Amino acid sequence: QVQLVESGGGLVQAGGSLRLSCAASGLTFSRYAMGWFRQAPGKEREFVATIKWSGSFTNYADSVKGRFTISRDNAKNTVYLQMNSLKPEDTAVYYCAASLWRATTSVTEYDSWGQGTQVTVSS
Repeated sequence: QVQLVESGGGLVQAGGSLRLSCAASGLTFSRYAMGWFRQAPGKEREFVATIKWSGSFTNYADSVKGRFTISRDNAKNTVYLQMNSLKPEDTAVYYCAASLWRATTSVTEYDSWGQGTQVTVSS
């Protein structure tokens, strides 16, 4: 079955950087668009970034544009999220997700989800 496993989360000071990874198995990774979402306590899951299967298209939430970069390595079945200039409001559980349809901002259009990795940014 499809498995998405996130890693790279942790505690970092404001202004710092983290790189999240999501390793995929059980699917033809190069056919899937991949997305990153996040969920803070008491809030709904929100879109962060997405990338087309080929890597030729990316899209970001306004709140992270210019600070976060999504990328993928189809040979390694892995998608990454480089997060720079982190802010306390970036604190959340970060999830990766796979969509067979398209690189979209919509939670409902992703077929498979990872378990998430905690990112905590201290002020």
